[in-house]
Amino acid sequence: MPLLEVIQTRQVSASIRLTDSTATQVDQYAAFIHASADDVVEQALAYVFSKDRDFQDFLKTPQAKQASSTLRIRRAPANDVAEPPVKKPESAALSPVQTPAAVAGSKE
Repeated sequence: MPLLEVIQTRQVSASIRLTDSTATQVDQYAAFIHASADDVVEQALAYVFSKDRDFQDFLKTPQAKQASSTLRIRRAPANDVAEPPVKKPESAALSPVQTPAAVAGSKE
């Protein structure tokens, strides 16, 4: 049995819009857990997706495979390992709903 298991994941970048209050809470939660806002959004979505039983049932249907993509995804060139982290705006109050977040892509 190996001591380490290496799992490769592919990451994509996507911009999302949040209300001022949600963006503030994401920043506050990130500070609370000493993580990035990207990590907070990623983990929050993964948690919601895993806990929603109706969604889990939907994933088993043919309609799940036919869902249209509404995210505009910027893909990094194949030779780049990962994109550098996006620099957060100086003040969330000056940039109300433009908090970038990395949304995980498919696992390979």
